[in-house]
Amino acid sequence: MLPDELESLAMRHVPGRGKPDIHRLSQGLVNETYRVLRDGSAYALRVAVANGADLGLDRVWEARVLELAVAANLTPALAYCDPQRGILIARWVDGRSWSPADVRLPANISRMAEFARRIHALPIPAPARPMSPAKWIDHYTEAARLGDARPRDLGAALRPAATARLAALAGLPSAEAVLCHSDLHTLNLIDRGRSLMLLDWEYAHASDPLWDLAGWCANNDFEEEPRQALLASYAGRAPTADESSRLQLLGWLYDYVCLLWSELYLNLQRGVAQGDSSLGSVSARALELTARLGASM
Repeated sequence: MLPDELESLAMRHVPGRGKPDIHRLSQGLVNETYRVLRDGSAYALRVAVANGADLGLDRVWEARVLELAVAANLTPALAYCDPQRGILIARWVDGRSWSPADVRLPANISRMAEFARRIHALPIPAPARPMSPAKWIDHYTEAARLGDARPRDLGAALRPAATARLAALAGLPSAEAVLCHSDLHTLNLIDRGRSLMLLDWEYAHASDPLWDLAGWCANNDFEEEPRQALLASYAGRAPTADESSRLQLLGWLYDYVCLLWSELYLNLQRGVAQGDSSLGSVSARALELTARLGASM
């Protein structure tokens, strides 16, 4: 968004008087994010990026989810929401992010399990938006084709392994679908001391509750011990063998979906914004995921 358009948007919809002070925080494949200061208060302003790629997002459904999440004190209060344009303005929430050591602390594993239960207790807005690992894989594969992005061969080489795991997952007892955030990682989590807050709900959908747990484990590179501790804390009892198998399969598939997302991002950004440091981090993560997925084949 051009600076004049951004200032006009903030003047109209950010509460307060006077000229807003706008600081750009990031730009990704999905959103541009800004911190806006106005009249002594701070806000986060998110604007959707138009890139032509179909990432399977539904901004209107996200807006319904946010209403429920705000009411449950799971996400910051909204000042303005325009789902048709992908514009969101929320109160800025102070707190801290968890470090790799923080996420493995037994107390924080328990806090995250309880927080996931609160997310999954939210009612699913009607009509429901069901998704699954297979649907995410299809979305990103198709997005790369329609986006005219020259595909890399990392994800394609692992597709047979993904297909085998989808079949294994289908053979296990399923769980009732719940509202999943689907993007649980430390960059989206704010620890306010006595409570946790969660940002960026655009990937939310109805799915297996262990999909969120698998995402948290995958994004934090959990080994077997913390992964099982999270599952046990979430269930409130010793996990069954089927639950442990389901979480393991979903963890692999979550990594695979993230690999496809990373490749799509890198392909669409080829030749654009080469000075963007996020390209290097996304590329490095794609290589890490490829190695981890390949090692477990």
